[in-house]
Amino acid sequence: MVRMSRVWAGGHSSAVLCAAVSCQSQHMVATGAEAGELTLWNHDGSPLSTLHLSADDDVTSLAFSPSAPCVLYASHGRAVSVLDCRNLKTPAAELTDVAEEEINCLSVNETGRDLAAADDSGAVTLIDLQLEKVVRTLRKHDNICSSVTFRPHRPQSLVSAGLDMQVLLWNLPKPRPLWSCSLQDTQEEDARQMFNPPLAHCVGVASCGNVLACAAEDGCVHLLRVSDDGRLRERETLQAHTQGASQAHFISFLSHPYWLATGGNDGLVALWDLSQHPLVENGRKTKGHKRRTKARAKTSDKNQKRQEEEASSASSSSETHGNIGPRQCFQHGEKVNWVCPAVLEGKPSLLVTDQSSCPSVYSLDQL
Repeated sequence: MVRMSRVWAGGHSSAVLCAAVSCQSQHMVATGAEAGELTLWNHDGSPLSTLHLSADDDVTSLAFSPSAPCVLYASHGRAVSVLDCRNLKTPAAELTDVAEEEINCLSVNETGRDLAAADDSGAVTLIDLQLEKVVRTLRKHDNICSSVTFRPHRPQSLVSAGLDMQVLLWNLPKPRPLWSCSLQDTQEEDARQMFNPPLAHCVGVASCGNVLACAAEDGCVHLLRVSDDGRLRERETLQAHTQGASQAHFISFLSHPYWLATGGNDGLVALWDLSQHPLVENGRKTKGHKRRTKARAKTSDKNQKRQEEEASSASSSSETHGNIGPRQCFQHGEKVNWVCPAVLEGKPSLLVTDQSSCPSVYSLDQL
């Protein structure tokens, strides 16, 4: 359970709230903290530069541009600062009053053109980064919208989650969600869940774009599988934490894209291998069935029989994978604010922030 971490000191004077890593080979690391502090770090944990974006507002979320990895977006209050990490002395641009209330989460789509901002009013604001202006506001959440993320390979599709216990899938430019999923519908009736409703804190998407993970206040990570046409096909839950789950992020640089890192108010950080989880397996079988259907039209009866036997064997095998527990856990000891997968000094790592002013780094070498 216990794993040693490296502590990065000297970059902040208050609690670190968020972290982000660029997608380029150097993997620039940025952290945001209370009182408007933003810091860039070297991979060895030494701070490179610090900037104060606001005296009154916390830096609540950070997002690097996938198309321009030196460009960093930082939210504070209702504004977003656009920064060039090669020259961090002053913001390159300020997008002021782009949200209705305080921004909680930012996400940039893979084209680097659109920025989504989730705020306390429950709205998701869409910003055209070339025009530097708001082009659309999505309203459906009845409470704080805590998290938003664009889906990989689908620059016009995004997922949002909020304290109304709803997860929504949006397909732009439509102003209404394709579907909404209430996390309450997955709950069992017990006393613990009565006092800890599944308020959604963070939603992540695997690199395939069709598997979602949502960390919620009930301590569960809610898994959802989406079909290629965007329909909600399946839902499962992982009993991940003894207190509220605050973070859920898929890790793209390990042996497969279904590694998931979660963090919670219980001070626990857990690593999950979902590659053989029934929800992921069912997605593979669905795609395999479509491929086999096309192939059967061109094969002989003998080949058809052989393919059906192989499919049956695979189905029976997948049924043996029942409840999947965490592959690795470590007790961080503090309430987790943010979990950020990163490759640091060539090694797979996990950057964790909490109520302290010092981020911690855990090695994932053993995975």
